[in-house]
Amino acid sequence: MMNVSRFARRFAREEDGVLAVEFVIMVPVLFWAYLTLFSIFDAYREHAVNQKVAYSIGDIISRETNPLDEDYLKGMVSLATYMSKVGSKSDVTLRVTSIRWNGQQQRYERVWSQAKGSRPALTEGQVSGMANMLPVLPHNEEIMVVETYIKYDPPFNIGLQSREISNMVFTRPRYASKVCWEICDPGGNVEGEEGGA
Repeated sequence: MMNVSRFARRFAREEDGVLAVEFVIMVPVLFWAYLTLFSIFDAYREHAVNQKVAYSIGDIISRETNPLDEDYLKGMVSLATYMSKVGSKSDVTLRVTSIRWNGQQQRYERVWSQAKGSRPALTEGQVSGMANMLPVLPHNEEIMVVETYIKYDPPFNIGLQSREISNMVFTRPRYASKVCWEICDPGGNVEGEEGGA
């Protein structure tokens, strides 16, 4: 019994090999902390990049004076894919909607909506349901609502889930009173109002 207690006291006082034990304990913790911080930083960076993608596409579309078409929308998806550096176009969804405020009936109206990717074009009912998210507009004013949805996979499995980063941007047409889809009718009606693929 005496030998055991003497051995325990001597073992408690010994400091040989402490550095190696601390190293073995701390390196996995430091490595995990580094991967965690890297993954969180990468997620914030992706959100910032994809917000810039949405603003850039919204700004480009707001400057158009010619009607948009299917090829134009495909080009915008290619641009979003390039800017966000995602793996493929199938990971990017773009939805563009022209919305007008009807001051007499006090409601937002969908003029046209087009989408490319995993989400369909907006319906009139969905636009009405977005009223609390849309900006205040004068009577008959039109705005473009550009929505981007981009799939994000974290670089390491540290608990962050794969998710879809979404952004919604509002822009007024800059050089014309409205941005049209396929054909602009001087009377205000737009042909080819609804679509998606």
